[in-house]
Amino acid sequence: MKTVAFVLHDSVNDPKAELWFAEPAGFTALPFEVFLSEPGSPAADDLHAAVAPFLDSAPDELLRQQFIANVASGQQLLGTLREFGTVHCSIGLHRDDVDETGANSSQPLLSFFTIAWRDTAVAPRGVTAARAVTSADGHTGIEFLELPCGPATLSESTLTPSAESGLQQQPLIQIHAHLPHPDCKRLAVLTVSTTAVARRAEYRGIIQQIAETVSFENPLNFVASKNL
Repeated sequence: MKTVAFVLHDSVNDPKAELWFAEPAGFTALPFEVFLSEPGSPAADDLHAAVAPFLDSAPDELLRQQFIANVASGQQLLGTLREFGTVHCSIGLHRDDVDETGANSSQPLLSFFTIAWRDTAVAPRGVTAARAVTSADGHTGIEFLELPCGPATLSESTLTPSAESGLQQQPLIQIHAHLPHPDCKRLAVLTVSTTAVARRAEYRGIIQQIAETVSFENPLNFVASKNL
């Protein structure tokens, strides 16, 4: 039997944490507290120290300003996500090793994983999970699950940027896992987004894999009690 190794992030001991989960290999978390830190704070100093080598290596001032603008754009995006209840986000980079043609192209696949909280009307958890997918337009591939953390639903949605947005007219597939909290007043929404629409099934497997690790109670407390 193959042994699976997990690396514990420092946040596992965060006294304010309300949800614990494990990410598979290939995802890199973006720290909200650093990117959205107040000017002059220790976290802001850490961010400046991290980007300084990139700025120093820029061949000219134009590229330096472009890099700064990209960082600022990323901070604006993260700020907007946080305003809508997002508490975690990661960038996924995986090799495309699924090839139906027989030629291994090994192209990189990009994705974006987020966790957000949504307030809900007080109801049994199974009802909340069902409402999350039936009350929203455009959800397909709906599936009801019983996970270790309780009832949940999986669903998919596809978005295409408007012509006025200036973005490429490339479909974006989003796969969601809706996990009601035991307090029956809110639910956690796990979402993986990617333009690799052809890999829908693989990303659906990833989001389900993550959802199966979710716990609303610190799992380290359970391990400690078993060792007493």
